Amino acid sequence: MGHEHHRDIPVQAAVITVSTSRTEKTDLSGQIIREAFENAGMAVVFQTLVPDVEEQISSAVLAALESANCVVVTGGTGLTSDDCTIEAVSPLFDKTMDGFGELFRWKSYEQVKTAVLLSRATAGLVKGSAVFCIPGSPKAVKLASEEIIVPEIKHILTHAGQ
Repeated sequence: MGHEHHRDIPVQAAVITVSTSRTEKTDLSGQIIREAFENAGMAVVFQTLVPDVEEQISSAVLAALESANCVVVTGGTGLTSDDCTIEAVSPLFDKTMDGFGELFRWKSYEQVKTAVLLSRATAGLVKGSAVFCIPGSPKAVKLASEEIIVPEIKHILTHAGQ
């Protein structure tokens, strides 16, 4: 379906930053995501920062889904031993959106070349809501939120049955 099939769904966004080094004041990535939604006239109804701990990440996603229909988790998606966002979030998915990770890596190639192989960005649906896991670097966050997530979220939620 093309964009003509979008329903005017009110987007209730949530932003979860996964980091042990950032604080609410230094969370540039979370702020970039918030601004992308707000600049598009979409509400951010939940925002938090959690450490790289699987249980805390999955709990934050579930808490966000109580009020949000779109959750963006930034950080913890790489290959280091601390990175566990994918392990925490992907078991929650009812369906995956493989195209999101593929498109994100394709678009990221222009910025980081073959280092894109280190990205495990992914997305899926949880009970009809969209959940995105993206890297924590500000450039990656800007690309994902402004060029992919915000432009497509109403289309995604239309198909998800929101």
